Amino acid sequence: MAAGGGGGGIADEKAPAAEAFGGHLEAAEMTEAEEEHSGVKSRLSGLLWHGGSAYDAWFSCASNQVAQVLLTLPYSFAQLGMLSGVLFQLFYGLLGSWTAYLISILYLEYRTRREREKAADFRNHVIQWFEVLDGLLGRHWRNAGLAFNCTFLLFGSVIQLIGCASNIYYVNDRLDKRTWTYVFGACCATTVFIPSFHNYRVWSFLGLVMTTYTAWYMAVASLVHGQVEGVQHSGPTRIVLYFTGATNILYTFGGHAVTVEIMHAMWRPQKFKAIYLLATLYVLTLTLPSAAASYWAFGDELLTHSNALALLPRTPFRDAAVVLMLIHQFITFGFACTPLYFVWEKLIGLHDCRSLCKRAAARLPVVVPIWFLAIIFPFFGPINSAVGSLLVSFTVYIIPALAHMVTFRSPQSRENAVERPPRFAGGWTGAYVINSFVVAWVLVVGFGFGGWASITNFVQQVNTFGLFAKCYQCPPHLTAAPPAAFMPPPPPMAAAPSMPPAATAFNATGLFFPPLPAPAPAPSPMINFFLRHHHRGHHGRHGL
Repeated sequence: MAAGGGGGGIADEKAPAAEAFGGHLEAAEMTEAEEEHSGVKSRLSGLLWHGGSAYDAWFSCASNQVAQVLLTLPYSFAQLGMLSGVLFQLFYGLLGSWTAYLISILYLEYRTRREREKAADFRNHVIQWFEVLDGLLGRHWRNAGLAFNCTFLLFGSVIQLIGCASNIYYVNDRLDKRTWTYVFGACCATTVFIPSFHNYRVWSFLGLVMTTYTAWYMAVASLVHGQVEGVQHSGPTRIVLYFTGATNILYTFGGHAVTVEIMHAMWRPQKFKAIYLLATLYVLTLTLPSAAASYWAFGDELLTHSNALALLPRTPFRDAAVVLMLIHQFITFGFACTPLYFVWEKLIGLHDCRSLCKRAAARLPVVVPIWFLAIIFPFFGPINSAVGSLLVSFTVYIIPALAHMVTFRSPQSRENAVERPPRFAGGWTGAYVINSFVVAWVLVVGFGFGGWASITNFVQQVNTFGLFAKCYQCPPHLTAAPPAAFMPPPPPMAAAPSMPPAATAFNATGLFFPPLPAPAPAPSPMINFFLRHHHRGHHGRHGL
């Protein structure tokens, strides 16, 4: 029953078995003697680059779990109401930790069986979720896992790219969000040079520090700002919005689609069992205060501002939060894309290639559809809920729970299991009860009601803004009229007695001034625009 019962292959492994790039790379097969003589350069590389400890896994899980979704949780609170928002976060955090535990158990089971058979050498091969399903349950499970996992990670990368464009807009709005998507698509393409999750040591640490700053900035800034005049907290008001908000939280705590890759990057994967739960507990200390404080301060205004940063006044602290989130979203883009890189490499037969440049070039086609989809569907916020209900529900909740039940359905498989369910969960019987509840709840509430609500909301966004929206939820003045400096001068208009009354229609466009003085002339639309712009202050300038 002891973990690592497969000939010591897992328990005694000290080398980073998950080096998946360019010799994977130099550290995967380095002996202790070589490490002692590697010098300062190798020590620095090991400190910043080569991570495989339980701490590295914790940083990776926590950093990957909460990124741009942190900015949309206040939007979900406005849809759900304060009480439901808090309860759903706690509930789905616990549910996600349980299914992440199931994934880790299935990984250990698969790897131990393969090592007992001496059928595989994983030093130069990264095990992925679909391979675990294939080895334990057959090709049909593999195909289902591969389809859902890859589609989820694809749209997860799309969401990070959309989030980058949405955030940078609040620092520099001279470019529209679609143009910023072009820019950050090119920047995120550089993740093709990051070998594997084994090489995210410093990035995971920095990403979590950045998210921590942003979360507490949102909480403190909202409290300091205070409640806006006439604030209302009317959520939930519509059933569609209620389940849309719930599925966004389902998405928030469904970031364990890369659990297998993170485990494979560990020197001792059997230590992973409680890591995701500990990461979730820390993430809750970020998501609950920031979402609750933002909703308290701005209330129903968040229903039209899916990015909470849009409502906070522009200060150096807010600009710092935006920049830090941009860097973190770049890191999270790499987290979501790296498993897709591995799948693509295995498909074209380059997974074992030792040339870094060749494999980086081969990975580039994976980024192109992500870039394109981010331009088609720039709906920051609603797209999270759609992905959560249709993809996350199966990828990291339903399939792992069903796979665990089917894998250990026979008495013999339970007797020979590498890892038994914990006693506090009720052993095998308790595990089956919990798994059945997970499948039923997520299938009905997450996929059923959540899918209906999120797709309804998503279609409304398409109907309102259209596909390829140039600047989703941008202030009207950035797209409605050109700057005053470029306004053409009003052409002279000759008096004509026969001029039709339709001339007044030109006045409404702001391109012409009235040809004759009127008893009570109204200010021109352009003046009205600047007056309104000045009166609205920050919320008018930077609102989504």
